[in-house]
Amino acid sequence: MKLLIVEDETAAARQMQQLVLSLMPDCRITAILESVADTVAWLNSHEAPDLVLMDIQLSDGISFDIFKQTTLTAPVIFTTAYDEYALRAFKVNSIDYLLKPIDRGELESAFAKYHTHYTTTGAGEADLLHRKIDRLLQQIPVTGTGNWKKRLLVKTHEGFESIYTEDVLFFRAQGKQAYAHTIDGSEYAIDDTLDDLEKTLSPSRFFRLNRQYIACSDSIDKIITHFNGKLKLRLRKCADDDIFVSREKAGLFKQWLNE
Repeated sequence: MKLLIVEDETAAARQMQQLVLSLMPDCRITAILESVADTVAWLNSHEAPDLVLMDIQLSDGISFDIFKQTTLTAPVIFTTAYDEYALRAFKVNSIDYLLKPIDRGELESAFAKYHTHYTTTGAGEADLLHRKIDRLLQQIPVTGTGNWKKRLLVKTHEGFESIYTEDVLFFRAQGKQAYAHTIDGSEYAIDDTLDDLEKTLSPSRFFRLNRQYIACSDSIDKIITHFNGKLKLRLRKCADDDIFVSREKAGLFKQWLNE
């Protein structure tokens, strides 16, 4: 496997190289680059690596600028001392987001994700494509009509009102009652259950986070990596600080944000 390291701190780069080779002795590190400019130039003049280990804060900017200046199709494991960039990382080629100092076990887990989803061990390129398509199909309602719900009847003090689903940031279940929370901060009680809504909402816009929440992509304010592969989310206009995506759903969630 050909691996590219992008890290502007010499000591950190050396430590990363040693850690990588201790976990994957057969890995070939093609280059260690320190800046956005060097990385763009290298990618434009060399064969693409199989995997990239990339620090976010570089000497001449942040690594997301690389994606604006050249094409990088290889999966990326981002490393950083801060968690504020997690959402942006998930919107590019990220397969994991590791906080410094890098833990050996977490890096090993990130490599395992790479081998599971991107290598051709026991599976050809076509099979990998089929697996990706299968994961996408899991988000499509059984009806398959594509006629996703555009409006929603909600309860008000005076009776009922029709709102656009595009104005909804997230749906929340509390006991047997479900609520729609809109961009302007309003909360409306609705008759639909989250299970029913999930089948009628556009899967490109809405994602079932867990039993209590369905959220639209615009509502995701912050993503924090949590224990055992789970993700902890902060949603716009939401007072709940304990919204989790399970380890089993985390991969689909990141893929959904990256579409």
